[in-house]
Amino acid sequence: MKKNGAQILVESLRREGVKVIFGFPGGAVLNIYDELFEVTFLRHILVRHEQGAVHAADGYARASGKPGVCLVTSGPGATNTVTGIATAYMDSVPIVVFTGQVNTALVGNDAFQEADIVGITRPCTKHNYLVKDVKDLARTIKEAFYIATTGRPGPVLIDLPKDITSNTTELSHPNKAEIRGYNPTYEGHAGQIKRALQLILSSTRPVIYSGGGIISSSASRELRAFAEKLNAPVTSTLMGLGGFPANNRLSLGMLGMHGTYWANMAVTECDLLIAIGSRFDDRVTGKIDEFAPRARIIHIDIDPTSISKNVRVDIPIVGDAKAILKSLLNHLGKQKEIQKFRRSQGKWLSRIEKWRKAHPLSYQQGKEIKPQYVVEKIYELTKGEAIISTEVGQNQMWASQFYRFDRPRTFLTSGGLGTMGYGFPAAIGAQAAFPKKTVIDIAGDGSIQMNIQELTTAVQHHLPVKVAILNNRYLGMVRQWQELFYRKRYSHTNIEMAPDFVKLAEAYGALGLRAERPEEVVPVIKEALRSDKPVLMDFVVAREEGVYPMVPTGAPIGKMLLV
Repeated sequence: MKKNGAQILVESLRREGVKVIFGFPGGAVLNIYDELFEVTFLRHILVRHEQGAVHAADGYARASGKPGVCLVTSGPGATNTVTGIATAYMDSVPIVVFTGQVNTALVGNDAFQEADIVGITRPCTKHNYLVKDVKDLARTIKEAFYIATTGRPGPVLIDLPKDITSNTTELSHPNKAEIRGYNPTYEGHAGQIKRALQLILSSTRPVIYSGGGIISSSASRELRAFAEKLNAPVTSTLMGLGGFPANNRLSLGMLGMHGTYWANMAVTECDLLIAIGSRFDDRVTGKIDEFAPRARIIHIDIDPTSISKNVRVDIPIVGDAKAILKSLLNHLGKQKEIQKFRRSQGKWLSRIEKWRKAHPLSYQQGKEIKPQYVVEKIYELTKGEAIISTEVGQNQMWASQFYRFDRPRTFLTSGGLGTMGYGFPAAIGAQAAFPKKTVIDIAGDGSIQMNIQELTTAVQHHLPVKVAILNNRYLGMVRQWQELFYRKRYSHTNIEMAPDFVKLAEAYGALGLRAERPEEVVPVIKEALRSDKPVLMDFVVAREEGVYPMVPTGAPIGKMLLV
């Protein structure tokens, strides 16, 4: 039976189990949209900007663990996806992006709305395709989903010339993808695991340093069992928050530039660092040659190119975090020394506790609303059970410090690329994945305006996302840097001419709320949580509140600014 390319695409999505797709139509993808008109198994969510489509697919993927999918047209529609694709690439998020393209005969001729999106996105996709024959389409889609979701996850783009979506061929869908040369390693090398066990049991001050790979591989349960088996403390990267319960006695919170004092000091003083699913990002390490200077390092990661790229490690183990942790746990269960090792950690944990008590995360709530107070109250009122997304900047760091994440896939944030405007469409994606869950975007008044148009998307599709704007009328993180390192010369960071967010919400058909005094914070949050509509909460916070601790650029993480 013959089908055209658009029909093959839709059938392939059905076979991949796709339930939601985010998109924006245009001329080059009209054949596909015509096919979608009567589709019932798939929910199409119409965004208002293509960047929003990719961030929404990204948020859907991070929250659900399933690949996110989006569909846009050619030319400017395709180029508008680049920031979202780069965001997903940096954070290892599995998404599949379908872009329209001009007819194959016109490719390379500077036709109307033509852009070489394959060439443009080659540096920021895990892989990409330009489909030149409709006979290759089903196989290409099967490969794209396989590549996006296996090994180190990431975005894959498929560029579809318009004639490919109208041409017909005999329908043939492959049952599995077979790609020569692409065989991710999942099981760790037995010899390296044995060496790692010996090094672990000979250490006296171990620290487990967990990253986003714990969440990608669904290894949170194994990580907790591993830490508790060793009685070893765990610090997390920004991307790893939720991978280890924040309320567990062994949790140190986040490390790095805005990490906790005790996490940074523990890493600085440890004699063994066990890195799992993390890539030693510069925001974590600070000055590299003084990062964990007393430690031997074990590095577990599924991506061999990440190992020893930034920091030299002593024992590399390439493979899936979940599989390797299971193997480590199995071997630890056979070690006679494990009880002695566990008992020996008391002195080390007591030392860390002294650092925690000496410099806890704190703030002074006065007559003005402190942003940290807003985040704390959101945590208390949601009982830690919400899915939280953030924009980028101070709002992001306060969320990471003062909302205590106990479960994986509940914290969605742009870590590697630091994309302003990410949080709101990502929250829309998460809400589409989990319609009955509370989803809150903790935002800044600068970042929220980057993709504010998606408020229409939330309203139209009945996605009751809540947005908590920490409104300090500044581009807050940049202003903080100007305060500390540029003699308070606030060059172009004052944004007092922001819109009235309450009126803006109402204009879009959402609910707008405002708190200007501390006693108004809790009632506003409660009203927002009761609403079945999208809500913008405008919290007018202290203008020059800073995020601390803070490690200045070029400094080691053990040397923090604390006030």
